[in-house]
Amino acid sequence: MKDKRSHFSRRIFLQNGIKGVAGAVIIPDLLKSKFYSGDDKTKNKFVYRTLGRTGLKLPVVSIGGPESPVLIETALDRGIIHINTSPEYNKGNQEIMIGKTLRDRPRTSFVIATGFAMWKRPQNQIKNYTKENIIESFEASLKRLQLKYVDIFYLMGVSGRETVLHSPFMEAMESLKKSGKARYVGLTVHQNEPEVLYASIDGKIYDVVLTAYNFRKIYRDEIKSAIAAAVKAGVGIIAMKTQAGVYWNQKTQEMINMKAALKWVLQDKNIHTAVPEFGSIEELYTGISVMEHLELTPEEKKDLRLEGRAPQSGLFCQHCQQCNSQCRGDFDIPTLMRSYMYKYGYHRPLKAKEAIRHIQSSHIICAICSFCSVQCRMGFDVRNRILDVIRLQDTPDDILVSSH
Repeated sequence: MKDKRSHFSRRIFLQNGIKGVAGAVIIPDLLKSKFYSGDDKTKNKFVYRTLGRTGLKLPVVSIGGPESPVLIETALDRGIIHINTSPEYNKGNQEIMIGKTLRDRPRTSFVIATGFAMWKRPQNQIKNYTKENIIESFEASLKRLQLKYVDIFYLMGVSGRETVLHSPFMEAMESLKKSGKARYVGLTVHQNEPEVLYASIDGKIYDVVLTAYNFRKIYRDEIKSAIAAAVKAGVGIIAMKTQAGVYWNQKTQEMINMKAALKWVLQDKNIHTAVPEFGSIEELYTGISVMEHLELTPEEKKDLRLEGRAPQSGLFCQHCQQCNSQCRGDFDIPTLMRSYMYKYGYHRPLKAKEAIRHIQSSHIICAICSFCSVQCRMGFDVRNRILDVIRLQDTPDDILVSSH
């Protein structure tokens, strides 16, 4: 782990993430005695929930997008079961790394999910996708993972009802499930979450929805209600984007209490597990320690500013789409804002680049636009953020990896 990342990890999870929590000091030497004891007491503290009609019993904390074998091995050794990945992460190389890391472990000892990325082409052109596209992508993922089957296979980045219920997509997912190569199928959603969640009920074939959900979502109550309806229909719910972008204010480096943010999500018992993207062993252990006491303390509630008006800005984009209608350009502004969050909130420039690979830099008119008409509801400086992250497309991957 590079010094820059290690320093970042400690700042988030030592200074903010564990504030006011007894017994959760995250220092490597102390961790060794606490987490590597022969009786492995940490596993006894795990809270499990059942993932809807799948029947899978998972700890409420899972792991998303792991970037190193050590992180995966440590997570599994400590009792985490579920790993979420994507063929888009590091151009499929993350799947290869995960496959190599898992190949000597019993297949029944872990639950793995991957999917088919819907953001490669605009979703208003869903007719350009075919059943064969999805199956071909699935088979490639299976080969990279060196597995005979995956536990969950998603349509990733779905943003509307039409996509959820598109016949070729449903046929592909049903086919994979019937083949036994995908035990369960589902959807992932970053925007229009309520619409997609309700559509998953009507689709009937979707077993799981991986949804963005956190305390900073402006319409979080609507998402909560849609989640409850989906769970009542038997759909398993997994939460992502739980940490809400890391910062309250990027300029002042005022950080969100990471541990409290994860607890807030898990307070909803309809969330069966969450998949934070831990970037270090310290972060992993802090995530695990959330299960020692799921209730938010008074100080943690205060940290999350649940009473009154929380500040705007920060790094978490609501994906409300209002910016797109204000801009005379034809490009995906919310995804560019998410890329900016990956770069400056999570310090993962390669993932930031991966998020915007599908966006044509030639379509970005910000450099020649004398006045930006976009008024972001979160107060983002949209134009300058776009100009910042779009440069990543011209930066070689190896440089981004070395700067991680």
